[in-house]
Amino acid sequence: MSLQSVRTFFSHHAPDIQVLELGASTATVALAAEVLGVEPGQIAKTLSLRVGEEVILLVTRGDARLDNRKYKQHFGVKARMLDAAHVEEATGHPVGGVCPFGLPRPLQVFCDVSLKDFSIVFPAGGAPNAAVRIEPEHMASLVSAQWVDVAQ
Repeated sequence: MSLQSVRTFFSHHAPDIQVLELGASTATVALAAEVLGVEPGQIAKTLSLRVGEEVILLVTRGDARLDNRKYKQHFGVKARMLDAAHVEEATGHPVGGVCPFGLPRPLQVFCDVSLKDFSIVFPAGGAPNAAVRIEPEHMASLVSAQWVDVAQ
């Protein structure tokens, strides 16, 4: 159902973008980069975090790490990742397939400026074997993301 929700999202908002269903797992940055034949930085990883009582999504380049100081300065709290059970509940996507598209309810999405290092990035597509090829600016626009600088 998660993969289908992402396909439906793109059919309504960007019909020119295809969800790539691959024959191998893309559930981690390393696996996705290998399967897609790109460098790990081009994988757009989506982190599910809690800010107070709110769940947010933060999309960063695949090889980036959160900078705790920058994160706390921007969000006012320490970074708290959701556990696997809560990730799927909040996003509708399984771990390894989490992306900012096709969500069951609106969540605030943030894109780290590190994504702008690439003209094309590959976020997951709602399943651990699916991905999307997209320009970072287009992705941010489609999901009404706010650009932030919180990665190392």
